Formats: sequence, structure tokens, C-alpha cells
Amino acid sequence: MTGTLISLISIFIGIFAANLFAYFNKKYTFGFTGNTLTGVFGSIFLIKSFGRLGFDPWSIMQDGTFHSALFIINCLVSILGGILGLIVVKFITHKLKYTT
Repeated sequence: MTGTLISLISIFIGIFAANLFAYFNKKYTFGFTGNTLTGVFGSIFLIKSFGRLGFDPWSIMQDGTFHSALFIINCLVSILGGILGLIVVKFITHKLKYTT
């Protein structure tokens, strides 16, 4: 695997997690398109923010070897990013709705 492929897998995991979370918690849904966009940006934001700790895609493929533990951490952070993205966007839209 390459770093780019690992990045794409992380984004798809974030999309899947956001849509699955919204499916089971109807309170946080923005429709399929909204959930997908939130999952993409939430996943990317969290991976880019915390990836410097050593589980970014290029650290996973360091020296041409695949580090599976780092990949699992990367996937878990992508899941968390997609879910937190939905929660944060819902919180912001809720605040904006009641401030005007």
C-alpha cells in the first residue's frame, strides 16, 4: 500500500462511520450528502491534527514496511473524526438556529 491509498481508505472509513452514526442517531443526520461531506472533513481534520503523533499514512509505510498497529490507530481516528464531525456540525447549526 502507498500513503495515498491509506489516505483514501481513511477518508472512506470516515464517510462510512459518519453515515452509520447518523443512521442510528437520527438527531444528528444531515441527509446522505451532508453526512458524507461531514465525514470527509471530520476525518481529514482529525487525521491531519493528530497524525503528527506517528500514525499518519507515511509513517504507516515507513521504510517500505506496513505497520498494521499504526494503520488500526489511523482507522480508529478516522472513525472518531467522522462521528465528531457530525456532532460538532450539529452543535454549530443548533447554536446558529437559536441565536438569530
